Amino acid sequence: MKRIVLIFSLISTVGFSQNINDALLFSGDNMQGTARYTSMSGAFGALGGDFSAINNNPASSGVFKNSLLTGTLAVSGASNDAEYFGTRTNESTSDIAISQFGGAFVMNNTKEGAEWSKFVIAINYQQTQNYDKQYFISGKSNNSISSYFLSQANGLEFQDIQILSGEYIEEAYLNIGSAYGYQHQQAFLGYYGGIIDPVDDTNPTNTMYVGTGTFTTVNQDYFYTNSGANSKFNFNLATQYKDVLYLGMSLNGNFIYSERITSIKETGYDASSVLDFVTFDNILKTTGAGFSMQAGVIGKIGKTLRLGASFHSPTWYVLSDELSQRINSNLADIDIGFINQNQVTIFEDYKLRTPAKLTGSAAVIFGKHGLLSVDYHYKDYNNMKLRSNTGFADTNANISNSLMGTSSVNVGGEYRIQKWSLRAGYRYEESPYKNKTIIDDLTGYSLGFGYNFGRSKIDFAYSQSGQDVSHQLYDTGLTNTAKIDELNVAVMASFTLNF
Repeated sequence: MKRIVLIFSLISTVGFSQNINDALLFSGDNMQGTARYTSMSGAFGALGGDFSAINNNPASSGVFKNSLLTGTLAVSGASNDAEYFGTRTNESTSDIAISQFGGAFVMNNTKEGAEWSKFVIAINYQQTQNYDKQYFISGKSNNSISSYFLSQANGLEFQDIQILSGEYIEEAYLNIGSAYGYQHQQAFLGYYGGIIDPVDDTNPTNTMYVGTGTFTTVNQDYFYTNSGANSKFNFNLATQYKDVLYLGMSLNGNFIYSERITSIKETGYDASSVLDFVTFDNILKTTGAGFSMQAGVIGKIGKTLRLGASFHSPTWYVLSDELSQRINSNLADIDIGFINQNQVTIFEDYKLRTPAKLTGSAAVIFGKHGLLSVDYHYKDYNNMKLRSNTGFADTNANISNSLMGTSSVNVGGEYRIQKWSLRAGYRYEESPYKNKTIIDDLTGYSLGFGYNFGRSKIDFAYSQSGQDVSHQLYDTGLTNTAKIDELNVAVMASFTLNF
């Protein structure tokens, strides 16, 4: 039977809280959607006529000439190279999912001389982010996992992290978390896991601790895996004014599910060390929902030039976290195995406000032969905020000090040969970090083609993007970082049926 406990405080002195990278993860949006949209690297803000383009500019649905349905299947994969103290490793993942499905109902105004010639209602589902990724980090370090537990334990009274008379170890783990918070809970794990000891175990008010292992360097194998997605539902309204202007707005619902597993195995202590090995596993599940709004416009200037502009409000999320842990060592309490995935710590709900986004777009239409399009986006990550009843003051201050406003550019082109369409695109996204060694700029390209059968059409796309990131193992104590070279690829197929 699963045991759970609610901890009312997300943050203690050195406690649990979502950090900047978590907030960025939930604030970003990967380039996913229909195959046509993907193959042109999402440069659709001035073009419209595509379901995923609605996510860029809600006026896009006003370009639809008739009612239609579009569905997209995506196969995505990632290959991540990690370097940790000179040792290089690789880990790969793959996933298949319905990345988009949408329908639009077009109502033409047949009244003679009507200036508002068309009204469109569109509903679209899109997977805006795929959280699936894995890192395997391995190497020799001069910093031990004991540093993590010491950073949590030092300053806490020994009597507050001990099992009470009549308690089972798993009950004590949950009760200490409920009574004192995350920091005490981690100190409890470190002590009963055999990794740290009090300097004076006869003194209930002892507040100083030491590691049980002795080492010059230790061998560390660290595994990180994240799964889940951010899914967005657009409810969209758009209209066309004469043949020169399209206006639109959307109400959006976002749904987040993320499961992150971290696991470390540490060996290689000195021959004289009483501690031989440590394993420490964490499973963090985050779920939540959010709401945002969009407004946009597309204008025609002559027969060749299209201009677009849109505003995407912040997304206001309410999120909740669940944590389960497991620890072991050759010095661990005999009952330590009873603390496992069946004991779940549920933290209080908290709120995330993502940055707003401004988009400006332009496109040149070369008759029936093709087009060239470019989008520019701006987001100020300084405006990203986390909130809870107990506050995220330190994290928000770190956001203000570490992050900045960013620009991104998407360029795409299409060339038509009778019923065939050939497409390509390029994108560049500036890192939100002032220090780009933490997360570097992202670059990517895409290719694709499509065939129009008349009443229906089929499109295919391939996209690839790369980015260098520094992955920090733990927020406190063992703060070593590994350099990760991320490579993400996706293959998509879309089918459109016109009515």
